[in-house]
Amino acid sequence: MNTQSILADIKKKKLSPIYLLHGEEPYFIDLISDAIEHQVLDEAQKGFDQSVVYGKETDFSTLISMAKRYPMMSDYQVIIVKEAQNLKWKDDDLLQKYLEQPTPTTVLVFAHKYGKFDKRKKSYKAMDKAGVVLESNKLYDDKVAGWITEQLGASGRKIHPQAAAMMADYLGTDLSKVANELEKLMLNVSAEQEIGPADIERNIGISKDFNVFELNTALSKRNSLKAFQIVNYFAANPKSNPIPVVIGSLGTYFTKILKYHYLPDKNSAAAAKALGVHPFFVKEYEYAARNFNRRKTFDIIHLIKEYDLKSKGMNVGHLTSHGDLMSELIYKILN
Repeated sequence: MNTQSILADIKKKKLSPIYLLHGEEPYFIDLISDAIEHQVLDEAQKGFDQSVVYGKETDFSTLISMAKRYPMMSDYQVIIVKEAQNLKWKDDDLLQKYLEQPTPTTVLVFAHKYGKFDKRKKSYKAMDKAGVVLESNKLYDDKVAGWITEQLGASGRKIHPQAAAMMADYLGTDLSKVANELEKLMLNVSAEQEIGPADIERNIGISKDFNVFELNTALSKRNSLKAFQIVNYFAANPKSNPIPVVIGSLGTYFTKILKYHYLPDKNSAAAAKALGVHPFFVKEYEYAARNFNRRKTFDIIHLIKEYDLKSKGMNVGHLTSHGDLMSELIYKILN
């Protein structure tokens, strides 16, 4: 099951006796465990029939004893085990036995964060058979802008592709942080209005003219003046524009340009799908590919790797600043 279908079932009170929420992305785990914590029982019922415990502070004997009880004031008893990765899973024999015949009026939730559950374990197979298992995977960098668009679309809102890309480049893959900023945008931008780059600048603090997204665009057009204006802005604001983020963005961008060179089908829809970008940006990659041929693109990717190492202190003088390194790199990309 995916996150949205699980959330829809919870809203309808279509509940399972067991939920195993595991994986490297905590956002989806929190989303579902919070929904169960806040939507299944009302405030009066929670005092009698809801328990929130932590993996470090409990054991399976205690949990199974709790799970076998029946609710006092409602149709369900809810037990949420937060930080379930800290349970002593090697001693889960009692859980395996319980899962053979779980109490139908108990909803037992394991929020197992920051790593995948061992699928070879018998308890994993038993939980998968008896209830709901969700593997919460990290989003790749190139999927975040699409996720932003989808999240807003689910709320009946629209965002310009450029604005979504700006957010993704600036905020990265921390979905909790992205979701918080989306909430802020929905509160501050009229529901009838498409969210654009200017809204991102006003509400999130990302300059619509001086960000890694605009740097990539300036380079694609070989606009030296704009590219160096942006790099100088980065050098003056290093906390907002750290060199690892800038170099990472450049690496991703030029890798996609190289990929575009080798696409057998370069029509807008096929190229957008292959590159993992919105169709709005395909023209930019086409333009960039004309300005940087295959050989030059290979050379640039090599340069980016070289300057990534230099930014970490390798083969560079101790007085060389990150601003100097960025300026050198951009000069070499453009020449």
